[in-house]
Amino acid sequence: MKRILATALFAIVLWSVPRTFAQSAPEGIWQGYDGEWKHVSAQLIALAEATPADKFAWRPAPGVRSTSEVYMHIALANFYLLGYTGPKPPADLKAEMEKTVTTKADVIDWLKRSLEAVKQAHLTQTPKDLERKVHIHDRDATVDGMYLRIIVHANEHMGQLIAYARMTGVVPPWSEK
Repeated sequence: MKRILATALFAIVLWSVPRTFAQSAPEGIWQGYDGEWKHVSAQLIALAEATPADKFAWRPAPGVRSTSEVYMHIALANFYLLGYTGPKPPADLKAEMEKTVTTKADVIDWLKRSLEAVKQAHLTQTPKDLERKVHIHDRDATVDGMYLRIIVHANEHMGQLIAYARMTGVVPPWSEK
């Protein structure tokens, strides 16, 4: 009887743990590509908006990207990688913008434009579209693989920007709660 009760209790605990985490997880987490993209996009924008304008020029060492350069790197990469899936980048997008667009308002505008472009483009993709082969640099990939690369890249630099923020005294807004 003890064994049956212990097994039942163990099953209840196992069954409730994922539900507890799912209920307390930030919006987007575990909701597929679109949910994850919504989550990282919201965090990137929130962190950029929480960062004082004078911190956008900060860099951890000479020769390392500044805060504005990291955000612009994300924006440029979003448009660049998205271009391999079909959509053309904006006509006013230039490679040197990583270093020339430095004001907080302009950086956030480009970041938002790029995040929205990825979101809207992905929403139009069918499962068959995602299987389509594309060629990037010296290899073949799928459209789905390109979207995965975009989201991984955004999250990679999100970690970098969190470190930058903490080094400059900025607390990520979602960790204040």
